[in-house]
Amino acid sequence: MTRIGFFTRLLDDATAAERYRIATEQIVHAERHGFDSAWVAQHHFHAAEGGLPSPFVFLAHAAAQTSRIRLGTGVVTLPLEDPVRVAEDAVVLDLLSGGRVELGLGSGSTPASFLAFGERSEDRGRVFGEKVDALVAALAGGELGDPANHLQPPGRDLLGRVWQATFSSFGGTRAGRAGHGLLLSRTQPRPGDAPRRTLSELQLPIIDAYREALPTDVPPRILASRTLFVADSREEARHWAELGLRRAAVGFARAGQPPIGDTLDELIATYDTHVGTPVEVIESLARDSAAAEATEVAFQVHSVDPPHELVLRSIELIATEVAPALGWGTRALAAASAG
Repeated sequence: MTRIGFFTRLLDDATAAERYRIATEQIVHAERHGFDSAWVAQHHFHAAEGGLPSPFVFLAHAAAQTSRIRLGTGVVTLPLEDPVRVAEDAVVLDLLSGGRVELGLGSGSTPASFLAFGERSEDRGRVFGEKVDALVAALAGGELGDPANHLQPPGRDLLGRVWQATFSSFGGTRAGRAGHGLLLSRTQPRPGDAPRRTLSELQLPIIDAYREALPTDVPPRILASRTLFVADSREEARHWAELGLRRAAVGFARAGQPPIGDTLDELIATYDTHVGTPVEVIESLARDSAAAEATEVAFQVHSVDPPHELVLRSIELIATEVAPALGWGTRALAAASAG
């Protein structure tokens, strides 16, 4: 059974405090409608990227207002963190939430942020690998600088809930060898010689590398993040998609990922967006062969970024119409059957 998640980047046009309030309300709403998990991303310094530097603090707040939904970091930028402190914070959050933490880790993508932490973006791959090993050793109960030092509270229960994010088959192999979960992005850059390759064409080789490297006794955990905005009418969905994607395309182009064309449909294709009525997005998601291989699909409205009340409505439509039609979401399916 494919689980469903809700992913928020905290990108509403509002103050930081209001962003946190809105995100919390959306997570509570997602739990109420049968979503299996909620995910947040860590970003330092830049409000346009999300402005959530402390995901464990925020998720502790969300945990206090929910009871069932799993709470994930998608991701902690590990090269900028002390791995022992990440392990400590994750364990405390796991205890406070009743064992609901999913610990997603990544190497980071904003080069300027590294400078504030005395790190070099160019080294992030190597540093990430070293710090993943250190974090896992801490969770496993290894010595921490002295024979008397061990993680307290202990972290062994989290060892089966570590995830690694990647854009590459190399990263898929690394996550598989470690027995970790695999986090796949909602969009990713295309090769310069193949700008029209689909997201599935980019991600299926990563999934294959991950499965091949995974120990035979470890079940795969594959989460595919996807941009999805569902509305009651096609006109409403495309109106907000036009506004959001044109705004986002400026930043994407600056980062070297320009759109393949200027029409709304070309923007939707370039940035891997599923948008429309329930019927339309069901058809669109059904063509996503990488998502079909996932054990969990996490939906976010970024880069469409419609108003809060429309995000809440999208959550409802995903749970009641989209997920059941695709056979996704254990609790959403049960709720739909009961209705």
